[in-house]
Amino acid sequence: MSADISNARNTDIWIAGAFAAFTVDLLVYPLDTIKTRLQSPDYKRLYTNGVDSKVSRSMFRGVYQGVGSVILATLPSSGAFFTTYEGVKSVLSDHNPAWGNGHLLPQPLVHSAASATAELVSCAILTPAEVIKQNAQMVDNSSADRPRVNATVQTMKRFQSNPLALWRGYTALAGRNLPMTAIQFPMFERIRTAIHRYREERGLRTNSIYESSLVTAASAGSAGSIASVITTPVDVVKTRIMLAAAESAAADQKPSGQNGQQALVDATGKTVQSAKETVKETVKNVTKPVSSKGSIQIAKEIMAESGVKGLFRGGALRGVWTLMGSGLYLGVYEGGRVYLASRRGEKLNEEDLM
Repeated sequence: MSADISNARNTDIWIAGAFAAFTVDLLVYPLDTIKTRLQSPDYKRLYTNGVDSKVSRSMFRGVYQGVGSVILATLPSSGAFFTTYEGVKSVLSDHNPAWGNGHLLPQPLVHSAASATAELVSCAILTPAEVIKQNAQMVDNSSADRPRVNATVQTMKRFQSNPLALWRGYTALAGRNLPMTAIQFPMFERIRTAIHRYREERGLRTNSIYESSLVTAASAGSAGSIASVITTPVDVVKTRIMLAAAESAAADQKPSGQNGQQALVDATGKTVQSAKETVKETVKNVTKPVSSKGSIQIAKEIMAESGVKGLFRGGALRGVWTLMGSGLYLGVYEGGRVYLASRRGEKLNEEDLM
């Protein structure tokens, strides 16, 4: 493959991935907001009626809070994910030695390794937006007796003394996404291949953009919904950890200094002055957990509060959201990639497709 074609295809991946991410963010973001609120430790206090414990109207207000930060971050993160995924999958496939009637590394393992590597790269870009998004989704704008606030701006102010602390949710996000992609992508590739083979055997294969997009969407949606339900407990813990970052800010606002003046404390509990002591200390803080509690401890607390069902809170909604989101995301991505290639007069073969 020539360098020009390779560069053109990389550009296609970035454009298609960005467009897919933008489309999904706008369409399914409200479901993500509701899921975050369901998994919040303040769910009963903020989003249910005290008398009958029914869901209150506040659950469905401001469902697009924080969407701006996510759109800005998912455009580059989605491009980075697909570029890394396609690249690693290609390298592993090309250097996978023959073994018996197949290859040394089974194809599902190649897909898992490629998706896991891509997820680690993507999470590094997406983590700050994810922390801002989930905390912005929890800002209460439902009260009529006080003015509405910009949820994203209010959340960002809590990290203004130490912006690098926004990356301290990286391990929580990667810990949620890695097992999900490791389950989803091999399943997605297997379902997609099976559907194409079925249509090929019955003479139904058209190799059109519409067919490629639809098969990819159906395969990704099915695989994603199954993987999301299985990994819901990890998602619940991850939501609690990320919400803890901003929640601790309010509790840590207290007098500090010689004259009892109020010192600005960010979401990590550090004052502006202490956060700026040394660059080395600030960078070191990124590796610290965003919550003082470990994942296991948080999971045990959820179990004590609500039992096993507490770990699966929002699982059904997450399954529906991922069914729609993954289907749209990968379907639009694949259709966009095929369309951009066809505009150049280039025909993608089976190996070039996802």
